[in-house]
Amino acid sequence: MTRAATAWEKDVMRNGLGVDSPRMALDQLNDMVQRCQVVQDDSFKPEDYDLFQTAGRACIEQGDSRQLLDIITDEKSKAIVRSMGWNLLGPLVRVLLKKEEESLPHCLAILTHLLEVCSAKELLIGLLEQVEEAHPDTISETICLLLQPLQTVLLKLGSKKASSVGMALSTLLAQVSRLPVPYTEALEEEDAYGLCRCCTALLGFARPFVEEVERDLAAVATATPVAPDDELRSELLKFCMKSLNEPLLQAQLKNDPEVPENAPLSNFAVEILAILRRIGECLPDLLFRHLLKKKEEPGFLEEDVRYPKDSLACLAYLLFVQHIGMETFPAIFSPVFVLQSNMEHVNILLSRKEESYLAKGLDLYEKSLVRVEDGSLAVELLELKSFFSVPQNLVKVMTLCPIQHLRARGLAVFQLSIDKFGTEAKHKFFRCMLKTSNHAGVEGYIVKNIRNQIDYALKPGNGNAWFLGTHLLPLLRLVLCLPQGPETDLLQGLDRVMESLNLLRYLLIRDKECENETGIWTELYKIEDYYLKPLRLGLNMSKAHYEAELKSTRDNRKVKVKELKESAPACSVTVGNEKLPNMTPEMQIQVLHSALCTFDLMESVLVRIEEIVETKV
Repeated sequence: MTRAATAWEKDVMRNGLGVDSPRMALDQLNDMVQRCQVVQDDSFKPEDYDLFQTAGRACIEQGDSRQLLDIITDEKSKAIVRSMGWNLLGPLVRVLLKKEEESLPHCLAILTHLLEVCSAKELLIGLLEQVEEAHPDTISETICLLLQPLQTVLLKLGSKKASSVGMALSTLLAQVSRLPVPYTEALEEEDAYGLCRCCTALLGFARPFVEEVERDLAAVATATPVAPDDELRSELLKFCMKSLNEPLLQAQLKNDPEVPENAPLSNFAVEILAILRRIGECLPDLLFRHLLKKKEEPGFLEEDVRYPKDSLACLAYLLFVQHIGMETFPAIFSPVFVLQSNMEHVNILLSRKEESYLAKGLDLYEKSLVRVEDGSLAVELLELKSFFSVPQNLVKVMTLCPIQHLRARGLAVFQLSIDKFGTEAKHKFFRCMLKTSNHAGVEGYIVKNIRNQIDYALKPGNGNAWFLGTHLLPLLRLVLCLPQGPETDLLQGLDRVMESLNLLRYLLIRDKECENETGIWTELYKIEDYYLKPLRLGLNMSKAHYEAELKSTRDNRKVKVKELKESAPACSVTVGNEKLPNMTPEMQIQVLHSALCTFDLMESVLVRIEEIVETKV
């Protein structure tokens, strides 16, 4: 039965609902409900919905929620509430968030009644709208308030709830990701923005759905004729993968085997890994899938979406660094295999710039390396892409990261990785780094490692073919090299040049000409031509240039003392391809003096080498 809108209702549609007092809103709502009680569920007009929503909102906002509760719980209003009640969710949530004692119990009772009477699908949409539209300052409060109603609604959907569960979890996590992640223990304990509370509450929200999947899997395992809900399992897997990425990848977790109660993010990580196991995911399969997959199969792109690389990297970190879930991890995998697998995850983490990613990448790389025996990694591993890309990213951490303690950690892990290679692998690794690092400090560090390997090989009983004789000479030619000949910027390449000169001097002193184990004496006349003479020429040119700059700066200071004190200097100085900022003449002179002292230091080593060469060649 369809009714025509009354003149009063038409006037409201034109001019709005006048609600100057709670009594007026109640009267209008009562009148509207009485008019609609004779109408069938599917015959309400848009105007009816608007009137119900406007009057109901006015009652809630003006503190008349007790009377509103009486109206909507009347059995005669059931059909109206079933069709229109979900429109009251917005004002109800806003009032509930205020936590006013007078209206709180009545508003909660109204919400509970709506959950019992209204359509589950409409309630789901309405509740998720409230989550999505939450003000940034009330995100955590809104989520914690609505999780229980959302769970109730989803459970009412029965066997067809999987996609709705996925939509709800996705919406909730999207809002949680907007909350700042606490980065210290004190901030986590304070939980000012409510992220930790939300994570804990999400676990309770997901629990009945996890239990349902777990029951289905158990039934399948016992040959019980129950069809498992693969779609629900898939949605829970997405939830776990997203949670590993945000917030766990950004969180500073406590490395403690016994996680205390006041560490909610660590507890969240423990529970996420437990959910993965409960829904049938095998942790080794997740971590090693990129190694076990022989070729790209149809749908591989979908696999990358199903198992995001950042999430798997976080999973590896939780297992091998935090040891979460390690008690269920098989002990049959060799340390080298685990390292090979984790290199992909380390590379993902070290390729980022955020501190939390870099710290986790360094931790994971270190933990993977320490279990490997020194000198045991075969040269064939360097053929793998990850064994090339990880050192490149590690170099960026050591040289470009603005955080000092991460740079120091990066260098320590870099050395640890070198120690794990066998002699042939070290030889190949050093060649690769000298060719690709493009950083004098790193190249100097590699040259120092080469010297250590030669020193070890020259000791009795330690000889090897890779750091003595014919295999060593090609490596020395890479070390004793000036990329631009005499015009090479010696200040920029200081670390490499000094280490290279020290290595050459060491070889000439340590390896006697009569023994010539390294082959240096056979190569010496060539080294003089392609390295020592160009270096001497470049050093003389550099010293002459800086001495001229120093003289010019002193002369300008004498001529224009007053102008230079009051204005920026007219000349500029370039060091290491970088133009120095405007400086006083005194500061310029100090920089030029420092450069000349550096050249003197370089020359002192070069002179000693030249003296040895002159007596032998």
